[in-house]
Amino acid sequence: MSFTVAVVPAGQWGTALAVPFARRGHRVRLWFRKPEAAAGFRSRRQNPRLPGITLPENVTATDDVAEAVDGADIIVIAPASRGLAAVCRRLAPHLPPGAVLVSAVKGLFAAGPALPSGIIARELPALASQIAVLSGPNFAVEVARELPAGTVVASSDPAVARFVQEALMTDRFRVWTSEDVIGVQLGGALKNVIAIGAGLSDGLGMGHNARAALITRGVAEITRLGLAMGANPLTFAGMSGIGDLILTCTSDLSRNRQAGLAVAAGETPEQYEARAGATVEGIPAAWAAHHLAIELGVEMPITAQVYRVLYEGLPPIAGVRQLMTREPTAELAAGRFRG
Repeated sequence: MSFTVAVVPAGQWGTALAVPFARRGHRVRLWFRKPEAAAGFRSRRQNPRLPGITLPENVTATDDVAEAVDGADIIVIAPASRGLAAVCRRLAPHLPPGAVLVSAVKGLFAAGPALPSGIIARELPALASQIAVLSGPNFAVEVARELPAGTVVASSDPAVARFVQEALMTDRFRVWTSEDVIGVQLGGALKNVIAIGAGLSDGLGMGHNARAALITRGVAEITRLGLAMGANPLTFAGMSGIGDLILTCTSDLSRNRQAGLAVAAGETPEQYEARAGATVEGIPAAWAAHHLAIELGVEMPITAQVYRVLYEGLPPIAGVRQLMTREPTAELAAGRFRG
């Protein structure tokens, strides 16, 4: 069955997701904020955010959000996290009844709802029961090139998750379903914080052993926060947990790892973002995660040190030293990860 899919807005990740949707035979409309960007796509069938990749003929472009979502069965919401509420407000007057909303946002918020699904439900309450969230070890450029990849779509309504799975999955893009909306989103947001830590470690020349330890203990503290927020701990052993964490902590395509490398070399986070010309989601997520951990009484030592490096000017080498000289603990206790 063919559906109409709207991608709002047509950033790098949203445009990449248009490819598997189009491969399934769906009509995909990309919403660009600027008329010249939509016109440019129509003339070249390319998005400058994904240079050299020509999109299928059943992907169209518009700068009119009402036109983009008119009659849509699925609306993929894919801005940077800081623009999520504003995009939802643009959508609100034009929502088609019965549409499924798919959040492709990997972010964490310090004020209001902590997770993207909460922001969407607050801003678009009429479709709150129709929200799904998508997360996994997915670099946009590889998905757009149709290299083999997998992801997870979660919804509190299993039928909604299965609907998105069926609409999106191809022989190059495998989709699993989940009911753990909290865990899938936390894994997607917090891996960015740990990846900045991995970049700091690599930039300081700490070696492969240190990176492996950091990734492993990153899983432990992400799981602790997830348990405190009601997530299923097994989610963090899956695609949206350790799968995404390994990818983001080890690949040179990761903006968050690259941000850590840059800060270790002496750049400020602001200087790196300006040079990269893109949002580094791990930077605001570090702030949100650190304060959420304090609020919930959860120990997150790696996140705390990344926060101090980014926001308090702690020298990266001092952060590593503080992690390595913490009070000794057991790795496991009473079935739960320790610090």
